[in-house]
Amino acid sequence: MRHDVEFDAEGVTLRAWLYLPDGATGPVPAIVMAHGFSAVKEMYLDTFAEVFAGAGMAALVFDHRNFGASDGEPRQEIDPWAQVRDYRHAITYVRTRQEVDGDRLGIWGTSYSGGHVLVVGAIDRRVKCVVAQVPLISGHHNSRRLVRSDFVASVREAFDADREARFRGEPPAMIPVVDEDPMAASALPTPDSWAFFTETGASRAPSWRNEVTLRSVEMFWEYEPGAYLPYISPTPLLLVVARGDHLTVSDLAIEAIESAREPKRLAILPGAHFDAYVEGFDAASGVARDWFAAHLTRAG
Repeated sequence: MRHDVEFDAEGVTLRAWLYLPDGATGPVPAIVMAHGFSAVKEMYLDTFAEVFAGAGMAALVFDHRNFGASDGEPRQEIDPWAQVRDYRHAITYVRTRQEVDGDRLGIWGTSYSGGHVLVVGAIDRRVKCVVAQVPLISGHHNSRRLVRSDFVASVREAFDADREARFRGEPPAMIPVVDEDPMAASALPTPDSWAFFTETGASRAPSWRNEVTLRSVEMFWEYEPGAYLPYISPTPLLLVVARGDHLTVSDLAIEAIESAREPKRLAILPGAHFDAYVEGFDAASGVARDWFAAHLTRAG
C-alpha cells in the first residue's frame, strides 16, 4: 500500500510516499529514505521501498526540498545541511503515524544522501539502524577524484565569481548535473552519471531537471559526512559499497569504515555506482532489508 503524504519542515512542505506492509496487525518498524545528488524519488526508490514493505516494514520516501514534488527555494539548490535537517523532520513526521512504531526507526540513504544518513545516525538517537549505500564520505577528497587537478583553480574562481554576483543581487549561477562530454563543466562528470540520469529521467522521472546551482557544487566540496562515522555507534551501521564505484569512490568508503565503531558491517557488491538501482538491485536491496530486519525487530 502506497500513500501520498506531505509534512512540514519548518515552513517548507516536503512530499513523500508512505509504504505500509500488507496485513500488518500493529505498529511496524519504519525506514526513512531519500535520494542522492539532484535525484528524485521516482528514480528507483519505489523499488527499494517495496522490498522493505514486503519484509514487514513501513517506508517513507521523500523528495528533498527544492526538488521533485517538494516545495522550497531556490529550486535546484542542494544544501547538504538542510537535507540532513529534513531527514530529521521526516523522522519526526513518521513517528506521528499510528501505523508506525516510533521506537523502531531506520534510515537509508544513497550516494549524497548516503553521506547524510551517516550524519543523522550520529546525531539523532531516535534512529535505531543506518544503511548508507554507495555513500559520499568526503566532499574534499571526492571532488579531487572527479575534477582534474589543473581544473581546480578555475572551478574555485567560478565559485568566487558566483558568490560576488549573488552579493550584487544577481541570480545564482547554474551548472548541468551531467553532460555527455565528461570534460565539459558538470556537477557529476562521469559517463555512467550521464547515462543513468538522462535515461532514468526520460523513462521514470519527468520531474528531474539537469541543472543545479553552482553553489550546490561548492557546498558538496565543503561537506565531510565521514567525520561523523565514529559517533554513530552504538547504532548499527551497514555500509554498502560498489567495488567499481568511481563517482563516490569505493576505496574512500572502504577505508572510512575503519573509523566507525561496532556494530557495523561492510558489504562490497560487484558493479559500479549506479548498478545498485537496476543490475545489482537484488543484492543491494536484499542486504539492506536483512540489516534492517535484524536490528529493528525490537526497540533499540
